[in-house]
Formats: sequence, structure tokens, C-alpha cells
Amino acid sequence: MKSTINITQIKNGNKYPILYFSLCLISILLVSCAESKDDKKETSSGEIEHGIVFYEEGKFAGWPANNGMWNWDDEVLMGFVVSDHKDSDGAHTYDSKAARHKYARSMDGGKTWKITDAYDIGQKGWAYDHYIDGEEVAPEELKEGVKDFTDPDFLITFQRHNNNDGPTHFYYSQNRGNDWKGPYWFPNLGTDGVASRTDYLVNGKQDLFAFLTVAKSNKKEGRVVLSRTRDGGVSWELVSWVGPEPGKFEIMPSSVRLGSSELLTVIRARSVDGKSSLSSYISTDNGDSWEKLENPVEDTGEGGSPPALVKMNDGRLALGYIYRSTEGSRVNVKFSKDKGRTWGKEIVLREGDGATRDVGYPQMIQRPDGKLLMTYYWNNALQKPDAPYRYIASTIFDPED
Repeated sequence: MKSTINITQIKNGNKYPILYFSLCLISILLVSCAESKDDKKETSSGEIEHGIVFYEEGKFAGWPANNGMWNWDDEVLMGFVVSDHKDSDGAHTYDSKAARHKYARSMDGGKTWKITDAYDIGQKGWAYDHYIDGEEVAPEELKEGVKDFTDPDFLITFQRHNNNDGPTHFYYSQNRGNDWKGPYWFPNLGTDGVASRTDYLVNGKQDLFAFLTVAKSNKKEGRVVLSRTRDGGVSWELVSWVGPEPGKFEIMPSSVRLGSSELLTVIRARSVDGKSSLSSYISTDNGDSWEKLENPVEDTGEGGSPPALVKMNDGRLALGYIYRSTEGSRVNVKFSKDKGRTWGKEIVLREGDGATRDVGYPQMIQRPDGKLLMTYYWNNALQKPDAPYRYIASTIFDPED
């Protein structure tokens, strides 16, 4: 099974090694051209190209949102998880003790991809969904700070040990993720435990903001804090709590800098009654305090979706997310022209191809040609007899005016 598939095979409906996907992917393109009758959403009228980043029979692939996504012109790097498929009565059909982190790299803007095992390029510490038995490297304290966060080849990624009170460690790369240094312990910052994914903003050569998910006072997930290092990652301080402690959780932020002192973060939220949404907060004093805005998305379905937030070249914001449903999930995007204070209608990029609720966790970047590339995990298991395997999918589309 090849791990590299050309997106034009999907766009043109030609045959390729994953034969059972042919009809369902053609149907995706037809659905993308249909008109929605829901006045709160609409189907994109622009060109949409759906592709496959990683698929392998018998495997479960998931959760691009966790470990980061970066691009340098048409070169794109994205982290995700691969494990063995395992039937389950729970939400995820995978074997947790076979899960490993992987990276997908594209040199052509997300059309074709090459897959690398994270362990082979330096990520040798045990972490949640990076199961290493007997060959792991224990995290240590970072003694010498990173010299230049502003180097375009610099990356940092945060990995948790559980979803509640952590701990968390991190790696950094100085060559676009071709190899990684670490693992290094991340401090608890006086919280009840850090259990974070990857969301950060570079401020200067040794100055960086990290938006983190930390445990609530009951040591359960979770809430968001803003932390900062000014010495290349050797020491970290807690700058601010983003919003009050939630009843259930607010986790997995996706954040952008709007201006010299303006920050915006969109957060995956769930209320005590089980309703999932996306919340957002804006800061006008460089993260010292936060104002809650109207929710960008009031309903993200069964289990909910983390956000993928991008500040585009024209100054607008794009927000990608997944609506999860046992009757068929969908991939969506919204746009904002006023720094996230209001959002346009939900635009449906993908639906109707039999995806269960075990999907989503998107990442998104803007390519040099202006198009947006979103990656996420997907399946077609509701369309019998399609195979049940989860795979990493991509959608390339034009941001609408």
C-alpha cells in the first residue's frame, strides 16, 4: 500500500490502490456542489479537492490537531497518530497500546505526502498515544535555551501523558522537523497539572507564548492558560488564565496574533449538560487579560471538535472545525472580517460520505496561492460495505469572499 496518493486521482475520479474509496470520493465532490436548505449554513460554491494523507488497511489514523502543523511555502508538515484498528464499543476503534506518533510531509502544498515515524526522528519519550515499551527516553530539564525562535525552521511541539493532569513534555526542532531535540519536561506552573497539545506564538528570539490545557481544581480536564518563556524555553511563567474555570471543560485552543498587543484564541468547549461548542476570547493587552466573545460555533455535534484557526493573508480569519454525528459527520469552515467578533455562515466543505462521529481534530494552513489546506481524520464506515478504517484526509479549497 503506497502512502503517497496524488489528489488529482480523487478530483478526476481515476482508479488508485484504495479501490473502495472511488465511489464515495466522487460522491463527496457531487455533494460539494449541492445547495443547502439550512439558512444557518451553506455549501461551498468554490472548487474543493479532497485527498488522502495516510490510509492503510487494518490501521487507525487520527488526531492531527494534537501535535502541530506548519508550512514553508508549499512544504507542509503535520503530526498525527497511527495504531492498529480494534473494534470497540467506545468512541475510538483503536488499540491504545499500539499507538505511535507519525509525521506527514508534503512538498507540493498538500497534494502528495511522505510519512515518517516520530520515534525515528528523535521523539523517543513515552506519551499519550505514543506508546513506547522498554525503549523510551525519559524527559529531562532543558538546560540551554533555544537561541532563535524566530528562525523559520524552528518548531516546538507539546505532548501530554494523559488528558487530565499530565504531565507534559516538549520537543523542538531547528530543521523543519526533520529531527527533534528532547524530550524536556514542561513545568506545572502552579496549576493542578499540564496536559497540553501544541499551540504557540513566537514573540522574539527567545520569547514565546504557549497556550496550554491544564487540569481544573478537581484535576480533571480542563481549562486554558497562557504561558511564556523569555529565555529560550529554560523557564516558563503563567501569564494569565483564559476565562473562568468551566463546569465541564474548555480545552485545545487554537490561537493567532491579531496585532502588536491583540491575541485571539478559539477553544473546544463542553458544558455540564454535554453540549459541545467552540468558545473564543480576545486580549488587547498582549495576553494579560481576556474578554469572552460570542461563541463562533454553538454546536459541534456529538463529542465536539477542536478548532483550527488561521489568520489569512488578507487579514480575515478562517475557522475550520468538524460537526460530529453518528448519522454522518461534516467538515466546515467559517470566516470573520472583524477579528473574530462576528462570524459568517457555516460553510460545508464535506458531508454525505458515511463518516461516523469518530472523525475530526483538524489542522489548517494557508498556501502561497491563497488556498486553505485542512487536514483531519475521517472514515466512510456508515456506507456499507465500506471498510471501517480511520484515515487522515485533506481538503484544499478557496477562501470565499
